[in-house]
Amino acid sequence: MPEEDLVDIKFRLYDGSDIGPFRYSSASTVDMLKQRIISDWPKGKTVAPKALNEVKLISSGKILDNNKTVGQCRTPFGEVAGGIIIMHVVVQPSLAKMKTEKKINNSPRKLVCSCSIL
Repeated sequence: MPEEDLVDIKFRLYDGSDIGPFRYSSASTVDMLKQRIISDWPKGKTVAPKALNEVKLISSGKILDNNKTVGQCRTPFGEVAGGIIIMHVVVQPSLAKMKTEKKINNSPRKLVCSCSIL
């Protein structure tokens, strides 16, 4: 594989710590990157992803789609030859999990309407 087809990527976590850098082919998908992040997630973090759909990768201010390749996500301007691309990692727990963890208030709600006639 030619050297120019390889990209060094570092993943920046919510607390400022990093995972990587790792070297990927330009043909690697964002899905593959997320799998690596989950498998290499540091132990002891208060927030940890359980599934791929809980991980969002952000590069150059854009949330990356799972089916895109690393080559498609690269921004040609501002990159330094031989530099490391930093992607930000956001963990967003699934909505179903969040609903089960929240206390649900089942008390009846009262609607109040006040109208004034002048």
